[in-house]
Amino acid sequence: MFPIIPANSAAESGNQEGIFGYGSGSYVSMTNLVSDAGVVSTDVTGVGTARESPAACEYGGDKGIFGYGRIGSHSSTAVSNLVSNTGVVASDTAGVGTARRALAACSYDEDKGIFGFGYDDSSYVSTSNLVSNAGVVATDTTGVGTVRGFLGACEYGDDKGIFGYGHGGSDLSMTNLVSNAGVVASDTTGVGTVRGFLAACSYGGDKGIFGYGNGSAVSMTNLVSNAGVVGTDVAGVGTARYALAACEYGGDKGIFGFKGSGGWGAMTNLVSNTGVVASDQAAETGTARGYLAACSFN
Repeated sequence: MFPIIPANSAAESGNQEGIFGYGSGSYVSMTNLVSDAGVVSTDVTGVGTARESPAACEYGGDKGIFGYGRIGSHSSTAVSNLVSNTGVVASDTAGVGTARRALAACSYDEDKGIFGFGYDDSSYVSTSNLVSNAGVVATDTTGVGTVRGFLGACEYGDDKGIFGYGHGGSDLSMTNLVSNAGVVASDTTGVGTVRGFLAACSYGGDKGIFGYGNGSAVSMTNLVSNAGVVGTDVAGVGTARYALAACEYGGDKGIFGFKGSGGWGAMTNLVSNTGVVASDQAAETGTARGYLAACSFN
């Protein structure tokens, strides 16, 4: 007989734990692990180049990578740091591709990743860099879509990704889908409130969510279906803020955390496996900061 597969098995196919890392408050490198119950740990001593506005994504099915970022007032880097399937951050790997910050990253094809867009110290770009299932970052791929930075990105549909929103001289709302071969598509007309400095993560096993952002600090969210369709604004929950990060945890849930608006913060908001955002968790854990990144692992 064929094995009986539980109806919710697809929704539990994601990683169990997450990690927030790096950020501003004077360029830092500490990390904070997220348990499979969505509990954020105290600071873990930083490894690698201290920086703000990097990006992070899953690769290899159970590992992560932080890459790029700002290391000075007019200086970006392309350095990357691998995250093991136990959440240990490795020392710097020499940078590949255009040094930049304020980019975004997501996984695709279940075990690979992609960094895309950003600001290269002189202009916004749409360049992307693929990440192999061994965590190797490839050279630049010619950009597709509207150049911008301070955007969000997440996985959807099990093996595809989406970049969305951002700032490119003005706040924007268009999205760009990523195929399961890592190919970035041209712009899809934006849905919802235009904004940058937001975050995104996957939830429910095959869906995604964009949340928060600037525009005098907001808290609304926009759900992404398993076909990559972005929904209209959902009324905001929790502290309105921007310059935060988000990642998956618990196999099918998500978490938004920290902030860089109106003073640094370390508050978090959990996302259920149906995309419902909870109010601020009672206690803040870890160094308050913004302009950080997050990804899942394990």
